[in-house]
Amino acid sequence: MKKIISIVLLSVGMNIFSQQVKSIETILNDKISIRALEVYDHKVWYSGTDSKFGFVDLKDPKKQKQIRLSEDKLQFRTLAQDKNAFYAINIESPARFFKIDKKDLRSQIVFTDTAKTAFYDALHFVNDRLAYTFSDADRDHLLKLAVYRNGKWGMFNNDLILNDGEAAFAASNTNICSAKNYVWIATGGKASRIVRLNTDNNKLEVFNTPFIQGESSQGIYSIDFSSDRFGIAAGGDYTRQDANINNIATTSDGGETWQIQASGQNAGYITCVKIKPGSKGKEIVAVGDRHISYSQDFGKTWKKISDEKGFFVCQWIDGNTIVVAGKDRIAVMKLEL
Repeated sequence: MKKIISIVLLSVGMNIFSQQVKSIETILNDKISIRALEVYDHKVWYSGTDSKFGFVDLKDPKKQKQIRLSEDKLQFRTLAQDKNAFYAINIESPARFFKIDKKDLRSQIVFTDTAKTAFYDALHFVNDRLAYTFSDADRDHLLKLAVYRNGKWGMFNNDLILNDGEAAFAASNTNICSAKNYVWIATGGKASRIVRLNTDNNKLEVFNTPFIQGESSQGIYSIDFSSDRFGIAAGGDYTRQDANINNIATTSDGGETWQIQASGQNAGYITCVKIKPGSKGKEIVAVGDRHISYSQDFGKTWKKISDEKGFFVCQWIDGNTIVVAGKDRIAVMKLEL
């Protein structure tokens, strides 16, 4: 009987960790750091350092185009899109909101934040008419959101005060996400919490998390939700990349409460986490500076599937294809199902 049970458990374990990398093909080499990706028209679009913005055709990677959005050497860590344009915001002040037309790639600055503390960490479109971007707070510690409504940018008025030393990480443009009725924002630093915005009534709620926090380098770096209920948060401490305690958590109640997963049993610091479309949260990929990892059980257990280094951001292309980007390159990763 014990032998039968062992065989069954072994079979289950093999099934859980069956995912592996079939191939990783580099499709862009350049002197650039990329922390934001979008997929559109069978192309992967990126923004990065030195004001660079461009695309690589996924069907024919030789077809590429790159432009500079500014003569200044701006750093972009955000990128989002509606049906007509891409939007990118440089980090640091003054923060310039660029709009890039999808037809001719002509760009224009449509909004500027001149506050000395301006530092926009992530930009996310809920739909073609509504978007949010999150900046580190001013000295008043007030939650700082810019909102795009029906073609115009402006500041989102609120009275939510962040804790001293609570900010966010511009690691992969993924500390904001949305589902049907909510937008979530993840903070980090001396406090790592979840801010939830109800898009129907603009009500803000803030929830504590058991995530690693307390130092400026610690906290949630990336979140993703598959529905208004299930979501995952990942991160850690970029100064201690192998540290893997309390750096992954999931929620089943829309972010109100969080359960730590795989503490001490994962590959460490994570910059980007993405739920596989259609999996309802069961399958998740995570990218860190020193690894690519995968979960097939709603984030409860993880397997390191690649030792590739220097990737910061990832995006699903289809059920077994993921594009990853980071230091000096973009690559397409095929998974073995």
